[in-house]
Amino acid sequence: MQPAAQYLRMSTDKQRYSIESQAALIAEYAAARGYEVVASYEDAARSGVTIRKRDGLKALLRDVMNGPPFSTILVVDVSRWGRYQDPDQAAHYEFMCREAGVQVRYCAEEFPDDDSPTAALIKSVKRVMAAEYSRQLSDRCRAALRRHMLAGGKGGGHPPYGFSRQIFNGDGSPGGILTVGERRSRYNQTVRLVHGPAEEVRTVKLIFKLFVSQIDVTPVSHPAITRVLG
Repeated sequence: MQPAAQYLRMSTDKQRYSIESQAALIAEYAAARGYEVVASYEDAARSGVTIRKRDGLKALLRDVMNGPPFSTILVVDVSRWGRYQDPDQAAHYEFMCREAGVQVRYCAEEFPDDDSPTAALIKSVKRVMAAEYSRQLSDRCRAALRRHMLAGGKGGGHPPYGFSRQIFNGDGSPGGILTVGERRSRYNQTVRLVHGPAEEVRTVKLIFKLFVSQIDVTPVSHPAITRVLG
């Protein structure tokens, strides 16, 4: 049995290949080809666009450079290795492994991963496709978020002081006020900003009035302002 490491990555829990399914696919590939997985590295809920927060891949490359107890790295496919916007970055990390005597094998790819010129060409195309998919997905998400916000929706995060987040149903009828951490429960609902607690609304109005009137006050003379300023 040839010692091998496995690298697992997924960016969300809604993807086709979960961490568990990737491990199962790699195990099947390893058993059929005489590999024994002796080390595992994973980046759960991590984007493949950058290496910055991928501690699993960083640890893998660090171990490769220090002389690992394995000679092969098993990855499900090219996109799991990364969706870098510069395809050469993915090739660079694979080259680092190859220079250290460690091969990278993609278990679910249909091309023969035999280090031939054909395989190198197909991998280059796959890297470009992975990067392009990420760019298109990012563009679609930004466009959808922009449309949502232009329609009055709340894009996420905590509401500003003096406001609350409220659900509105698909027919426009108002729903409940959301507390911190709560989200909408149906896809056809939207979340919009509405006036918040009465005390916060009064405080915001007071601050605006004082600003417009250019009144010189101290926080001590207005308890509401004292609370806002802490």
